Amino acid sequence: MMQLALEAARHALRLSPPNPAVGCVLVAPDGTMIGVGHTQRAGGPHAEIMALRDAAQHGRSVQGATAYVTLEPCAHHGRTGPCCDALIAAGIGKVVASLPDPNPLVAGQGFERLRAAGVEVEVGAGADEAHELNIGFFSRMVRGLPWVRMKVAASLDGRTALENGTSQWITSPAARADGHAWRARAGAILTGVGTVIEDDPRLDVREIETERQPPLALVDSHLQTPVDARLFEVPGREVWIYAARRDPARAAALEARGAHVRCMPDDTGKVALAEMMRDLAQREVNELHVEAGHKLNGSLLREGQVDELLLYLAPKLIGDGLGMASRIHAHGPLNMLSDALSLEFRNVEAIGTDLRILARLAGRAAF
Repeated sequence: MMQLALEAARHALRLSPPNPAVGCVLVAPDGTMIGVGHTQRAGGPHAEIMALRDAAQHGRSVQGATAYVTLEPCAHHGRTGPCCDALIAAGIGKVVASLPDPNPLVAGQGFERLRAAGVEVEVGAGADEAHELNIGFFSRMVRGLPWVRMKVAASLDGRTALENGTSQWITSPAARADGHAWRARAGAILTGVGTVIEDDPRLDVREIETERQPPLALVDSHLQTPVDARLFEVPGREVWIYAARRDPARAAALEARGAHVRCMPDDTGKVALAEMMRDLAQREVNELHVEAGHKLNGSLLREGQVDELLLYLAPKLIGDGLGMASRIHAHGPLNMLSDALSLEFRNVEAIGTDLRILARLAGRAAF
């Protein structure tokens, strides 16, 4: 039943940000599944409420039922009311939850209120899978930072473009659609002004169906983003531009296109990336999906601002060309292999004719 709840939670991945993706399955005392639900868009019902509604719509009693839920039922008034109170009022007899909610406004209080009302509580089933589904939410709540996933499409020899900059298309249509699925679950997409000037991308979700377009964050130290860039053509999407120097005229022109401009310089006259990440967390970004060029990729890696790589490798050899990331080590080329940036493979899978690798920086996600 918890596996069914986890499957329900996966349906919320593209829908629920900034809320966690949660699934709930209700089971009658005789073992019959009587309701299922997942978290809706922010401000909408949570998984538990949807499961209760599902049972009610089918005329099924939930008295004494067990609720299998992938995260602790909330205990606070946010955009919606407390789910623990709704379960108690419905007569649920037992709650089996995967994980405590890391949100300080909950953090065990949901379990306490359930137990105080006589509801039996068990915690731990499906914990690893539930954590992975909501790794960005846990990152934001525990570290105060989004979970940063850098997406790269490259040839087998690690080239992301020809020397003349041509990069469309290295990978297959199947890989591109899969990449859009990862975009869709993100709290925001991040790119650099170099990519905007060179490729003029929309950087929206197009290859799959989605009910929301993640905001676009743009690193643009000198406010060089063209006011007629295609990224402004995505209806209803927020665009956040991070600059390193003030230029009121340029900022006003970009804000007239709907952008929000913030000046956030570091000591070298570039955007302070660590400060930007904290700001993105304040904007409730759980997962940050990076699609940028080798310069910004290198800067993010060099400053320790990346948690994992989403790498698509095409069965092609390009030879001379642009790499995935430049200058990822602060002190220049390495002299010892032991100083290389270490990663751990999390998943390797064939996507169309390409290979998708999810590799996490060693030691990340210990929260």
